[in-house]
Amino acid sequence: MTVNVSFEFFPPRTPEGVMKLRAVRRELTTLKPEYFSVTFGAGGSTREGTWNTVVEMQDEGLSVAPHISCIGTTRESVRTLLAGYRERGIRRIVALRGDMPSGAAGGAGDFRYANELVEFARAETGDWFHITVAAYPEYHPQSHSPVADLQSFVRKVDAGADSAITQYFYNFDAYARFVDDARGLGCNVPIVAGVMPIASYTQLARFSDTCGAEIPRW
Repeated sequence: MTVNVSFEFFPPRTPEGVMKLRAVRRELTTLKPEYFSVTFGAGGSTREGTWNTVVEMQDEGLSVAPHISCIGTTRESVRTLLAGYRERGIRRIVALRGDMPSGAAGGAGDFRYANELVEFARAETGDWFHITVAAYPEYHPQSHSPVADLQSFVRKVDAGADSAITQYFYNFDAYARFVDDARGLGCNVPIVAGVMPIASYTQLARFSDTCGAEIPRW
């Protein structure tokens, strides 16, 4: 059985980070991933890093999917990004709401939720991009309930999403239940499981507490 995987990178902030990322992706390329994705920060410098990383990887002949998030973005800035990625022949993006920067207030930007971003991207570019969105098997920590979160996911699919990647999880039952519930509502797009290797339990526990992922007792 063939298993297709992708790897997610954060854009490096230092010259040393750039060199390390190059070495890591050379190693991971040997696994023949379907694509690499690059996250999209809330700050201007981080977003420039996303663009630079995406361009460099594409120039190396790698399949790459840049993230685009709602927080702090305007329609014009997203329009410019979409046009730039399309001009370079990039065919896949990951559309997310994104996280509010620490200490920031409100939700500055022209988009409140990811479904609005997906709808805008479709209106601007038609079917050019394969659009991937996020899914939360254990539901988003800012959601009122699993039902409300599932409805949010349905809106993203209805807006034009082609596939979804889940927040990482270790509770398979939650994932299976989410997929079954989504299928029951007519969402037939692929829902790919997100995986987080455990390198540091302390770091994992802190991050899991923030994003609402359950860590099993084992």
